[in-house]
Amino acid sequence: MRYLLLSGILTLVIGTMAAQDTGYTQVNGQYFKYMVDECGDTLIVADLDDISISSLRTFDNDDDYRRYRRYRQYAIKVYPYATQAIRIFRETEYATNNLSKRESKRYIRRLQRELKDEFADPLKNLSKTQGYILIKMIERELDTPLFELIKNLRGGVTATYWNTMGKLFGHRIRDGYIDGEDRILDAVLDDFDVSYDVPITSGG
Repeated sequence: MRYLLLSGILTLVIGTMAAQDTGYTQVNGQYFKYMVDECGDTLIVADLDDISISSLRTFDNDDDYRRYRRYRQYAIKVYPYATQAIRIFRETEYATNNLSKRESKRYIRRLQRELKDEFADPLKNLSKTQGYILIKMIERELDTPLFELIKNLRGGVTATYWNTMGKLFGHRIRDGYIDGEDRILDAVLDDFDVSYDVPITSGG
């Protein structure tokens, strides 16, 4: 099982210990129950929000492990750009489907300016592999090839241009994200959530 709830693990571990003493202690103004195990260690018992942790991964060789570590570092770097790109895409999608044509155009122009202002310079400094991971993060979340995203937002001519440019750098933007094609990349992206839900206001 890839993911285990931490609260479940704590329950299992604590349940196997022989508690010799219990009570309550104050931490940052809040009271928590504690127990002392048979070794004399004090354990604070608290309800935590559900979180998940990944199981240890195995690799076929050292090269795969080093690639995993490199991909993970790159994913950490491009993660903020991916989350913002997904946010802007979702808000553009929402504006197109829910606002009047005039409001939609004005809103989308603002998003495009925001995209340019925030990303133009930082994205120029990404390496080929960092750019590749950023693209795959976006494609995976949207389940759509980058080519189609560009085509829908900017037109077929622009999409074809970027498809040609992508080929020069080894990126196949027509293919999209293919689960299982690169298991190292799959393992890295499993740990990054770039999803975004557009907040719906009472007036929207």
